[in-house]
Amino acid sequence: MTNVSQTPDEIGLQVRALLASRDLTLSSVTGTAIGSVVPSLTEPLAEACQVLFGAPAVNVDARSPLPITLDVLEPLTVGADRIVNTLAASRRFQRDTIVVDLGTATTYDCITADGVFLGGVIAPGLRTSAETLFRRTSKLPATELRAPERAIGRRTEDCIRSGLIFGTAEAVDGIVRRIKAEWPTSRVPLVVATGGLAPLVQPHCREVERVEPDLTLVGLRLAYELIGSGRRA
Repeated sequence: MTNVSQTPDEIGLQVRALLASRDLTLSSVTGTAIGSVVPSLTEPLAEACQVLFGAPAVNVDARSPLPITLDVLEPLTVGADRIVNTLAASRRFQRDTIVVDLGTATTYDCITADGVFLGGVIAPGLRTSAETLFRRTSKLPATELRAPERAIGRRTEDCIRSGLIFGTAEAVDGIVRRIKAEWPTSRVPLVVATGGLAPLVQPHCREVERVEPDLTLVGLRLAYELIGSGRRA
């Protein structure tokens, strides 16, 4: 879960630690981009990037000059994650796509081949559901998120895993089928899972065709290249 009260100094320390873990130095970073869905952290992130790297970060939001269209009723409310997912999916797959982003929330982004974001679905994320379950039910133990071998659990931990993992997979399949039934064209959309929990959930889904764990980061990089260079494609 995101710590929404971090200061620029605290963020800077984390960035330094992340770079060090990859044997990278501050000087090896040539530019930064922010795709924030936590408004209280956007400014501290930008300030930390300015201090660390000596240049302003590219901030991606609904006003960014990107070659996509937000065809929804309130385009300015579309989160940066969904914007960069739209950019990445339209560029990488070049076909209608449903992106299932399995993170803090589970979002379903409906994207056309030419980069139109049609809208989608937002649901509680797997980890969020698990933490709520453990917090609200005092007798249920906190349990590692991994798939059980069978749906019928013989131990409490396996019962929890079955409900969380298989329940999420069935929810994904069901919502994707509903989206496909409402798809505005005759083209059958590709279904792609992304996000940190995608590799855990996708093997138990029937509708998800491929996993691209870093699709959101790919989109953020593409947005940086387009905005940072002043180009539009």
